[in-house]
Amino acid sequence: MSRIEPHPPKGMIRRATYKMAARKFDGVLPEPVPVTAHSVPVLVGWGVFEDRMEKAKAIDRKLADLAVMKTAALTGCEWCLDFGSSVVPESGVTEEQISELPRFRESDAFDAREKLVLEYAEAMTRTPVEVSDELWERLAAEFSEPELVELTAFIGIENYRARFNWALGIGSQGFAKAQQCAIPETGN
Repeated sequence: MSRIEPHPPKGMIRRATYKMAARKFDGVLPEPVPVTAHSVPVLVGWGVFEDRMEKAKAIDRKLADLAVMKTAALTGCEWCLDFGSSVVPESGVTEEQISELPRFRESDAFDAREKLVLEYAEAMTRTPVEVSDELWERLAAEFSEPELVELTAFIGIENYRARFNWALGIGSQGFAKAQQCAIPETGN
């Protein structure tokens, strides 16, 4: 249970948001939604951003999902790892890749582009951010500018989600069930 009680579904915006979110996830309301609902402007802004990110088409969704999972693992967000592990297989992320995230550099589970994306997620998630010119040059040689903007946005929003959920104590909600679940990568 989070540090802030979920807000009851009072008001048109909250009710509509809760209904849409629960319908999207087989009747389960993701806990960040009613916690965020304590501030309708934040709820609406976050919802619009999430909706627009789902429509991003420049970057391959599997690459975006790998970057998101690496970011969640690095930040140690239990909710993000649980939820992400349940949805990323839809884009082609394998259970082997989920389990190999901590060892991506040495793993044969990832191709060169995937490893580059994971390296970028790692650099963006450090505090302070450490995206070197050398890393950027390799990214720019491999990806278009629209792809880079979307990839950066996916990593950035996952950093937001993870830090928001972590600070508010929003933990695992059981989305992954029997699937392979990514593990936090502490000490990186």
